Amino acid sequence: MNVLAAIVAAVSSFLLGGLWYSKAVFVRPWARAWGLDPDQPPKNPKHPASVFGVSFVYALIAALVFAWWLGPNPPLGYALARGLAAGAGFVATSFGINYQFSNRSPVLLGIDGGYHVGQFLLFGLILGLWH
Repeated sequence: MNVLAAIVAAVSSFLLGGLWYSKAVFVRPWARAWGLDPDQPPKNPKHPASVFGVSFVYALIAALVFAWWLGPNPPLGYALARGLAAGAGFVATSFGINYQFSNRSPVLLGIDGGYHVGQFLLFGLILGLWH
């Protein structure tokens, strides 16, 4: 497993999340789907350093496990196919189950699930190109 490539993959997913959930892309429909006002600050927010730090640790764990799952020097097509399988087949569908039982909007599933499809495709791209 290439640990450095997995670290870069984790950073890339963190950057994707910053864009994905930005005002320029999905933060407004995402907030509305959660029943929040996108123009109001959150009530009782956690400290941003804690949120970003813990989120990065989770992204790093996901990238390391994904790199382990791919094995050393995976071909790009294989890595991308596995990324699509992990993001759409495992993560987004698992969110779908939870969101179904918690009566969440399909819009929310599309945004959150779509992010994780993109995240794992990025993992596959980086790990498939890194040799």
